[in-house]
Parts: sequence; C-alpha cells; structure tokens
Amino acid sequence: MPQSLSRTAFATLLLIAFMMGANHVAARLAFDHGVTVATAVTVRSGITALVVAAIVLFARVPLRLQARHRKALPAIGLLVGVQSLCLYAAVARLPVALALLAFNTYPLWTAFWARVIYGHRPAPHLLKAMPLMLLGLALALDVSGAASGLGAGGHWARIGVGVGFALAAAASFGLALVFTQHETAGLDGRVRTASTMAIASVIALVASTTQGGLHFPNAMAGWWGLAGLTFLYGTAFTIMFTVLPRLGVVGNSAIMNIEPIFALVLAWVFLGQSIAAIQVAGGLIVVATVMWLGLRRG
Repeated sequence: MPQSLSRTAFATLLLIAFMMGANHVAARLAFDHGVTVATAVTVRSGITALVVAAIVLFARVPLRLQARHRKALPAIGLLVGVQSLCLYAAVARLPVALALLAFNTYPLWTAFWARVIYGHRPAPHLLKAMPLMLLGLALALDVSGAASGLGAGGHWARIGVGVGFALAAAASFGLALVFTQHETAGLDGRVRTASTMAIASVIALVASTTQGGLHFPNAMAGWWGLAGLTFLYGTAFTIMFTVLPRLGVVGNSAIMNIEPIFALVLAWVFLGQSIAAIQVAGGLIVVATVMWLGLRRG
C-alpha cells in the first residue's frame, strides 16, 4: 500500500496541482492576447531556472556532475523544451482541460520508451489500465464528433492539430522521464530542474526566431496571463523541489494528476470554456486511471 500522507503533504500536493492547472488557464489568457507559445515558454522557463538556481546556490548544493549526467542533462532539457512548446501549443488550440487530458497519457509513453530503449517490460497493471485510459480519452475528446454535432470529420478538423501537439508533448515528456530515471541517479533534483528549465528556455528562445522574435501581450489581460503563468509555474516547481522533499513526498505523486479537473473548473470560470457531460465523464476516467497507476506500488 502507498505510504499515507500527512494533511500538510496532501494539501501541498493539491496546491501544486491547482497551480499547475491555473498556469495553463493563465497561458490561454496570454495566448488570446498576443503572446506566442515560444514567448510564454521562454519567459516561464527562464525565470523558473533563475529562481531554482538561486535556491541551489543559497543551499550550497554540490554541483559535481558525473559523465553520464553531462550527457543526459542536455537531452532532458531539449525534451522538456519540446514538451513545453507542444503542450502550450495544444492549450492554445483546445479547451485547456482536453489538452491536459491528452497529455496525461504520458505514463503509456513512459512505458513505451522504457521498453524500446532499456528493454523493460510494461508492468501487468499498466497493460490492464491502458484500454481504460484510452477509452476515457476517446470519450473526453469526443472522437466520433457526436457531442460537438460536427461529425467526426468536422470535429477532428477543428481539434486534430491541438490533440497532435498534446500527444507529442506526452511522448517527449515520457522520454524525458525515462532518461531522468535511468541517467540522472544521484543528481540533486534542484540542480536537474535548474538545468532543464534553462535549456528549455533557450530552446523556446531559438524557436521564437522563426516567428519574428518574442511577442508580448497586446492588452492588459495578456500581461496578467503572462505574469500569472510565470508565477504559478515557477512557484509550483519551487515548492515541488524545496518543500515536498522535507515532507517525504515524491515530487510526481499521483495526487497531482487531478490537475485537469482544476483546469476544467478554472477554464469554465475565467475563460467560459465548457465541454459536454460525456467528455467530463471521460476525463474523470483518465484522471482516475492515472492516479491509480501512480498510487499503486510494484
């Protein structure tokens, strides 16, 4: 059975999930007012890297890297940069909750990459959960187009690109997790995070050159969105790597996978986004399955 959580630890995990969900809602607000995806990732990742680096220096965390760490960190940073760009691109094109639900397939991608690269066989419970997760995702995305009333062709013409970006984000994040697990053992999480965020920021800055450089908000609401996504993301990551270790909680605890539910409610309140009841049911299936996978041991 999973280790029981204190009330403080449980509340902290819920707070992180709330902030990460709110971060994506703020990002959509920024995108709707002139901010490009590359600009958002550049600002968010760059400031987060500076904050975590300051924590590393203040805490005097040892910076000695093994040879495999030097090889793995650039690859992980590149993958997280791609993941960040793709996920925000999905958020810019889809209802926020649907983008996050499609991204929440990353446990399947993690198992896939572990099998392909390291020869690890997927755990039996993951194979059992896979059909349920895919069913939930099919309902959430309304693959038949019935809930939208557009039919399959019209519906996928509208959401197909966004779903593709979300799945690409899940695939790249799954690969990053596999490399992190196998290639960065013994490396302090704060050092890894500072490096990853710095590289992701550079990747996004380079990507912005294909769009004529950085594009900042054209209205005050966009500035609130950009400031909000940066503050929420940076704060969530800072708590994840400074507070959670003291509470004895794993940073990627399954409880935080409730993020799409928070995003669904916040997007409805602040953006006026809503999805059909059958899609909500599908989303709950995905979230519950991912949480079960994360809470299960072995």
